Amino acid sequence: MRLLRSVVLYTALALGANGAFAQTADLAALREGTMKKLIFHTEPKDVSQVTFSDPDGGVHQLADWQGKYIAVNFWATWCAPCRKEMPSLQQLQDTYGGDDFEVVTIATSRSKLPAIQRFFDDVEITSLPILMDPKMELARDMAVLGLPITIILNPEGQEIARLRGDAEWFSNSAQAIIAGLIAQAE
Repeated sequence: MRLLRSVVLYTALALGANGAFAQTADLAALREGTMKKLIFHTEPKDVSQVTFSDPDGGVHQLADWQGKYIAVNFWATWCAPCRKEMPSLQQLQDTYGGDDFEVVTIATSRSKLPAIQRFFDDVEITSLPILMDPKMELARDMAVLGLPITIILNPEGQEIARLRGDAEWFSNSAQAIIAGLIAQAE
């Protein structure tokens, strides 16, 4: 019944008055289960410009992903809830990743690359990026207090929502929310 309600609500939002797509506040109505922890902000918030790296030594900023919605997941190799939710983040990326949406995973701890790669191998992560914030500078600047934390950024690169703790990112609720965001980008 909940799935049916979510589908009906999403469809109604997507077809809203004058063909306008749902605003993020309307998407909050789609939150069920672990996605109830996803808090949408009333106004978009600017994000940090602190840099982080990839395994090849490349330097990145969150602004590198502007132009699409992104789910930025802060995690660590020692974090049991991170291990639990990472496969659902991969499913989300595999299904919705593209020109309008992407999952960006950032290891924010002193874990070395071999430990990060071992983590990805252990939980069979093959399509998410390995990005690193070893000194936790980005995490601190983004007020990441505890792990995992997932932050959703709009195509302008601003934070529009935040979820503290692990979640089922491939649940019907999460998929409806991400599909709603993507519909706004089109």
